[in-house]
Amino acid sequence: MQETTSTRYALVTGASSGLGRCFALELARQGVNTVLVALPGSGLAATVDEARKQNIRCVSIEADLSDREQLSEVCRKINADYPLFMLINNAGIGGTESFADCGPDYLDRIIQLNVRATTLLTHQLLPNLRQAPQAYILNVSSMAAFSPVGYKTIYPASKRYIHDFTRGLHEELRRTNVFVSVVNPGPMKTNDDVTRRIERQGMFGRLGLLSPEAVARVALRRLFRRHAMILPGWSNKLNRLLMGLIPNRIWLPLMSRVVARELQIKKL
Repeated sequence: MQETTSTRYALVTGASSGLGRCFALELARQGVNTVLVALPGSGLAATVDEARKQNIRCVSIEADLSDREQLSEVCRKINADYPLFMLINNAGIGGTESFADCGPDYLDRIIQLNVRATTLLTHQLLPNLRQAPQAYILNVSSMAAFSPVGYKTIYPASKRYIHDFTRGLHEELRRTNVFVSVVNPGPMKTNDDVTRRIERQGMFGRLGLLSPEAVARVALRRLFRRHAMILPGWSNKLNRLLMGLIPNRIWLPLMSRVVARELQIKKL
């Protein structure tokens, strides 16, 4: 591992804030060189400056991964210049909107970033990862992957895709040098907007709440221990159990009412 981390890089998407920033800084504390990708103008330079205080190599790339051409250019540049041993597909977007009332751009951006970018980055960077003695892919899904919910609708579906895509890829690559894992965090206060949405949901919105710093630490520790599916925190494990025990005809209306309350407060 030491030889790998001293000569190769970990790539983290969505690294300017929230969980992605925490992954970047936790890897830096562990002495890992990083390539950090985030939207232009999103404050990526601050994360890079903080990471470099740990005396590691840290490269920044600003790009909109929901744009196919920009995504392809990111892959080309990384494959040409940076040998990888880890890929963390963290970049994603969600929100709370009525499906009938939201615009097509809102829907399309969730699909392009959560589904297409995760899939294509993994596919295009896999040959790079396979050159490492030991490599890792960590895809960030969500507890939302385990249950549909009204007024989010497309977000849980996109996270379910990430979860199932990762589990299938894990099986496909299990006899190779690339270990594939998925982390399913519960709610995290990653920015002001997300914090407001969690608070609007009341007690249910805070079930499984962990800081992004804690999720990053737990996820990386279990990734290196080769856990194929990571549920951070005992409350999320309990929540997952309840989702399996409570019939969907009860769970789905209950959670949809909670989310609808968030949407109603938002409109006030």
